[in-house]
Amino acid sequence: MFYRIIYLFLLVATGNGIAAQNITWSTVAPGVWKGIVGKPEAYDLLKAADARPAAALKNMSEQEFPFAKADISGTVTDGKTYLRFPLEKEEQLFGFGLNFQTVHQRGKILQLHMDHYGGKDNGRTHAPVPFYVSSKGYGVFVNAARYINVYAGSGVRKDSRNPPEEKDRNTDKSWSSRPYSDAVELLVPAPGTEVYVFAGPTALDAVRRYNLLNGGGTLPPRWGLGFTQRVRSLFTAAEVKQEADSFSVKGYPLDFIGLEPGWQSRSYPGTFEWDKGRYPDPPAFVKEMLDKRIRLNLWINPYVSKSASFYKAITPFTGSHTVWTGEVPDFTIPEARNIFFGQLKKDQVDIGVSGYKIDEVDGYDYYLWPDVATFPSGLSGEQMRQTYGVLAMKYSVNLFRDKNQRTYGLVRASNAGANSYPYVLYNDYYHHEDFITALINSGYIGVLWTPEVRASKTAEEWLRRFQTVIFSPMAMINAWSSGTKPWSYPEVAAPIKELALLRMRMMPYWYSEFAKYHFEGTPVFRGMSLEPGYQVNANSSVKNNLEDNPYLEAVTKEVKDQYMAGEYLLVAPLFTGQTSRKVVLPKGRWYDFYTGAFAGDGEVITVTPGLDKIPVYVKDGGVIPMMPPLLHAPKAGEKVDLEIRVYGEKTGNYRLYDDDGETFDYEKGRYDWRTIRIEKDSKGKLKGSIEPSHKKDVQSYGKVTFQFMTK
Repeated sequence: MFYRIIYLFLLVATGNGIAAQNITWSTVAPGVWKGIVGKPEAYDLLKAADARPAAALKNMSEQEFPFAKADISGTVTDGKTYLRFPLEKEEQLFGFGLNFQTVHQRGKILQLHMDHYGGKDNGRTHAPVPFYVSSKGYGVFVNAARYINVYAGSGVRKDSRNPPEEKDRNTDKSWSSRPYSDAVELLVPAPGTEVYVFAGPTALDAVRRYNLLNGGGTLPPRWGLGFTQRVRSLFTAAEVKQEADSFSVKGYPLDFIGLEPGWQSRSYPGTFEWDKGRYPDPPAFVKEMLDKRIRLNLWINPYVSKSASFYKAITPFTGSHTVWTGEVPDFTIPEARNIFFGQLKKDQVDIGVSGYKIDEVDGYDYYLWPDVATFPSGLSGEQMRQTYGVLAMKYSVNLFRDKNQRTYGLVRASNAGANSYPYVLYNDYYHHEDFITALINSGYIGVLWTPEVRASKTAEEWLRRFQTVIFSPMAMINAWSSGTKPWSYPEVAAPIKELALLRMRMMPYWYSEFAKYHFEGTPVFRGMSLEPGYQVNANSSVKNNLEDNPYLEAVTKEVKDQYMAGEYLLVAPLFTGQTSRKVVLPKGRWYDFYTGAFAGDGEVITVTPGLDKIPVYVKDGGVIPMMPPLLHAPKAGEKVDLEIRVYGEKTGNYRLYDDDGETFDYEKGRYDWRTIRIEKDSKGKLKGSIEPSHKKDVQSYGKVTFQFMTK
């Protein structure tokens, strides 16, 4: 009886009128634990995405739980769930959604709220993913389809184990308005939630476990990693064909063209039917483009016009509010899905359209449905807003899966659980430096982001922007408004062409790295903090004596303009007006991508590459498989020669991935990994070899040569 009284006393601790709750923990995979607090809602992020753990998750190493469980608290009061996770003094935090201006997130106060990015890292963004990873090598994910408030080491509890020192502002110059906090606290506006903890041992391992829990990363078709051009909104079929022909005549690569709103008979809201004036014979048009080896990607936003042929049928399955006077389908209802996506299937996918750009499923508040909106499924406006882009991706991908044809498209909203969907995020914000910071942050949260090119004030800006899309998930010019083309700035047309062809030459490398993202969870594009041997050197204009203030450290020590691209490449863009920049090289020897020359080892270097080059460095032992500079991605069954570039002096291995590049047959085991080996002969000279293909029906490469770049 005595122990029961003690238990009840602990359960009803009244310090703040909050009833303490036990977090029930269970192991779901090696190094992954699920905790339950209160009564989680039936609808959450993983259910919305239908996320299923990838097979490789169970093969990861066993690890110990990264916290003392007693240091984690979960409480429910007033219908809301409060979570608290401890922080050590030297920890830095990454993630908490797709941020554009900051990489370090410690000290931030955010509301993770689906929205168009408005210029501030406040949690309102296109991917408000409630996952963070620590420099200590663990990750935390809150599985709730709600607007989650985050206090990332910014609130000081009076019962803190490591409270800040009280200081007198009158006499102490070290006084800070933001005293030290030793916890991450999260508020979920629901009477319970699931929370997942991911062990390392490194931060990259924690990110990999998170990605694999969500199904692994996407594996695009080969053509998706080629070059894409989005044409002006009201282009006709004849103008689109002329655009494609101009790329071919001028020798610029092109794999898919994006058609903007004018392909529809009405948009904002849409009919999802071809405009017969601009596109009088859609099946013949699509076939002609496919014969040119050009695929088509169609712009949509999912708001249904009264002029749509299926308007009356879908109306009973739409929300209480409209968007641009268009009905908002409730995609959680089978009838709504069958009607809406049935129209896309019949009118577009069945005739050969290859993908979609799903626009405006994010925000702003003044055009999206309000939180007071209701939906026939019973979901709230808030839950629908947090997941609408995910639902649109999920059910559109199914159209292509039914045809056994992969797709690759664009979307304005994503969230946890959607890691495996073949969509790349974009927006209408156009700040180049912030685009690169977003690319870095995308790697922490399991989404893809493109620093697209649209137009530029100068040829210099055009070239600098183009350089970064080549080293990104989607090499795209979005010319829906500007009409720009790769050669629109004649003075830089030649280096632009070389960059576009470089993108094509690197396709074997990109494809292998995306395969690792899919099968192993390793993000292709990722921040430097995930790279072994990386540390910010004090010589890189970093202020000293910041150890007592992690918030000052967050804004002065972060490096948000260089990133890793695949296993071996470090990319360090320059921006308009810059002629030189500093690059922080991790420990280990690094080599210039273009020449193979030694660049540095664990130091900060200053580089002046000239206008034509984006600085790219390869770690020692780096292997970059490349192919000829084709104008289109290889078709299924088409063989290309392989040039394997080797950098540095180290021996090692690289795994080259191969499949048919177009279908989902890889999910049935029709794929191959071939090991490239770099060894030394009896005289100490490097030599290379590659395993033969293991499967006769998976052979995309012909003649293989080795190029040792470092002389």
